[in-house]
Amino acid sequence: MEDEILSPVERMLAERACERIIVDFIHRLDLGDPGTVAELFTSDGFWHWPHGERRIEGREALRRYFASRPADRLSRRLMTNILVTVESGTTARAVSYLTTYRVDGYSGGIIGTRLPANVGHYEDTFRRIDGSWLLAGRTVFLPFGAETERLPAPEAPHGS
Repeated sequence: MEDEILSPVERMLAERACERIIVDFIHRLDLGDPGTVAELFTSDGFWHWPHGERRIEGREALRRYFASRPADRLSRRLMTNILVTVESGTTARAVSYLTTYRVDGYSGGIIGTRLPANVGHYEDTFRRIDGSWLLAGRTVFLPFGAETERLPAPEAPHGS
């Protein structure tokens, strides 16, 4: 029921479930299969970047969008200041800060240190459906950002 009063333990479990989604989203983008982030959304969920005028709606569209990430992209995102507010037994919202390090053209090994490509925050809404918390909407705000750097192609070995 939407207007039920949650016990402190129920509230804590809901907060933790939503925090887990926020972190799982980043792990899937950076270390897993990016297209699988769609599984973290409701069937009608959306991802929105107002400045870039991008709004992707629906699980299949989200899967295609995130799976289209370049295969040679190396990224690492840092998530901090995660604040989840449980509004009811079936709805919650969150704000979390992100710092993204990202380059394209990565072919392995260690690269030199870079400045972050983006620094900003997410504003998320969550819905609990059939006992599981899912992202209903994610909006990203990037007040600090730059184009993704492309690394130079590795030099071919010289023949003798």
